[in-house]
Amino acid sequence: MTATAPTRSTLPIAIATMFTGLTVANVLGVPLGTLLGQQLGWRATFWAITAIGVVALAALALLLPRAADRRPEGADLRAEVGAFASGQVWASMAITVFGFGGLFGAFTYMAFTLTDVSGFPDGAVPWLLVLFGIGMFAGNLLGGRAADRSIHRSLVGGLTALAALLALFALTAGSPVAAVAAMLLLGAAGFLPAPAYQMRIMARAGRAPTLASGANIAAFNVGNALGAWLGGLTIDADLGYTGPIWAGAAMTVVALGIVFVADRRLAACPACAAGAEAG
Repeated sequence: MTATAPTRSTLPIAIATMFTGLTVANVLGVPLGTLLGQQLGWRATFWAITAIGVVALAALALLLPRAADRRPEGADLRAEVGAFASGQVWASMAITVFGFGGLFGAFTYMAFTLTDVSGFPDGAVPWLLVLFGIGMFAGNLLGGRAADRSIHRSLVGGLTALAALLALFALTAGSPVAAVAAMLLLGAAGFLPAPAYQMRIMARAGRAPTLASGANIAAFNVGNALGAWLGGLTIDADLGYTGPIWAGAAMTVVALGIVFVADRRLAACPACAAGAEAG
């Protein structure tokens, strides 16, 4: 039995559905983890994550189809590795690193921003993080539809909105009203381009998208680490808890610049595109 690949028209929705797991985790997991840590100590959160990981591992072992039964037709390891010869594939991963890193670099220290800058009590933080997660959920669903229409416009629109919102929140973080609005809007803008990140690298990898798309998931995690590190540097530099937000805005602008440069080169050299039209 062979796996059936989704068609182009359904692929953005399928990718958005996959990312829904991450958005739901932020709607439920991050606030609950924060609340658990506040009530029982930070170790309790890690024990809970460990237990959930064991359950997830058991579910994968039971439910995931065997690779031998679902091997895609035409799978070719040499072609998959060869996709990384494309500069557009590397540009796609760089867009993911800086775009996603900009969002989560700011989000990593958001609890401190909300309490020390916006003036919320610790008990309000989990509920504010729920708003962020709801925004992520909505942005992800809208992003799937947007990427189906145009990957380029989805990336430019989402990254522009995210950079502007991060800068605005850094300027107005002292206002509790602005903080509440920012939690919802940042989540939506941050995840609006998420399906497009994945769609772009799959399109640029051509007929060998499997390894490239997996590498792009790694790029999400590299972005998380890089954003958190840069945000930490701003705090060490005594820029306060709005420093990571400014760092996130700067990373997002870098991602936006890479989109324009990479797509301009693509337009000047259509033969450089490994796969289908990217939008």
